[in-house]
Amino acid sequence: MKTSTALNAETVKELDFADNSVAQQLFGELNRNLITIEQATGVVIKARGNTLQINGRVHAVDLAASTLRQMYSLLLKGYPVFSQDIAFGIKILESSPQARLEEIFLDKVCITARKRVISPKSINQKLYIEAIRENDIVFGIGPAGTGKTYLAVAMAVSALAREQVAKIILTRPAVEAGEKLGFLPGDMAQKVDPYLRPLTDAINEMLGQEKTLDLTERGVIEVAPLAFMRGRTLNNAYIILDEAQNTTREQMKMFLTRIGFDSQAVITGDVTQIDLPGSQKSGLIQAERILTGIKGIAFRHFSKADVVRHPLVQEIIQAYEQQDAANRSTRRNHEGER
Repeated sequence: MKTSTALNAETVKELDFADNSVAQQLFGELNRNLITIEQATGVVIKARGNTLQINGRVHAVDLAASTLRQMYSLLLKGYPVFSQDIAFGIKILESSPQARLEEIFLDKVCITARKRVISPKSINQKLYIEAIRENDIVFGIGPAGTGKTYLAVAMAVSALAREQVAKIILTRPAVEAGEKLGFLPGDMAQKVDPYLRPLTDAINEMLGQEKTLDLTERGVIEVAPLAFMRGRTLNNAYIILDEAQNTTREQMKMFLTRIGFDSQAVITGDVTQIDLPGSQKSGLIQAERILTGIKGIAFRHFSKADVVRHPLVQEIIQAYEQQDAANRSTRRNHEGER
C-alpha cells in the first residue's frame, strides 16, 4: 500500500486485492459498488486490474479504504456483498471507525425461503439482536425503517425452526378500527390482516407463503388483535407486539402479564407516531418509565441513522424531525410573548 499526503489535506491510497474473482465481486458489476462508495464519501476511485487508487480528503479516503478492506474480508468468508451492504458499511464506519463489520454482518439471524441471509445492518441492530438473545422481554423503539419489527420476526422464525418455541403469536392494537373488527368481511385472520400486514409480509418472505399458510392453519402461527390476548396465558411462544405506541397503559399491562413459561416477547413501536384518541397516554412510553432496570427486560433505541430502507426514508424522517423542532420552538416563543 502506498500513501502520500498533500498540504491541502488530501491523500492518495492504493489497495491491492489478491483474489481476482473476489475483487470483481467487491467492485460490483460495471464498478457499481465503487460508484456507491464515491457518491457516499466524495472520493474518486480508479480501478486498474485488482488495484484501486483512492483520491480525496484524508478522512474520506480512510473511510472508503476501510470499507473496501472489510467488505473484501466478508466476501472471502462467503458473505454476498451488495451495493446496499456497502452503503450500510459506510454508515457504520463513519460513526464508529473501529467497528468490525464481520461481527455485525456475519451474525446470521435467519435464512429466508429464497436463501437470503438476514443479519444486522447497523450497530444498534446488532445490539438489538443480542438483547433479544439475552432477555425474555425486549422493547425496540425507533422510527420506521430501522428494522426493529423485521428483525423481531426473523428472530421468531429462527426460534421456531430451532424448536425453542412451539408457536409464534403476532399482535398489535387495531387503533384505526377501535378494536371493533366485526364489520369487516372474512374470518378473524382476514379481519386483522390489514393491521398486521407488516408482520405477515415479513413472515411470508422468510418462510414462503405456502409454509406460512400451513403453519397458520395448524395454529403454529397465530395472528390476532391485542384485544384478543386478554385472559390468556401464553406459554412456549414467541410473541411480537407491533405498533406498541398505540397501546394504552392498561393494554400494555395486560399484554405483558400474558407472558407465560418458556416464552419470549418483543415489543416494537415508534413514539413519534402515536395515534391514540384524545388525551390517552401511550402504554409504550409509560412502560419504559416503569420497567427500566428490571432484570430480563431490555430497551433498545433506534434513530434515523439506523434506517435500512430507501435512502430517502432517512431524509424524510430528518425533515419531519426538523419541522417538529421548529414547531416546538415557535410554541415556546408564543408562550414567552404572553
